[in-house]
Amino acid sequence: MLWTLAVILIVLWLLGVITSYTMRGFIHILLVIAIIVVLVRIIQGQAPF
Repeated sequence: MLWTLAVILIVLWLLGVITSYTMRGFIHILLVIAIIVVLVRIIQGQAPF
């Protein structure tokens, strides 16, 4: 579930960067949150997927 969310956010972020339409930085914020969640899960010893 988390892996799917991270992939979707990365794709949306790339689309936003390519088209220069990022919904006022909202996609970038979601991407950063997804990366932080994955890193926290790795640090806690859980599988990030």
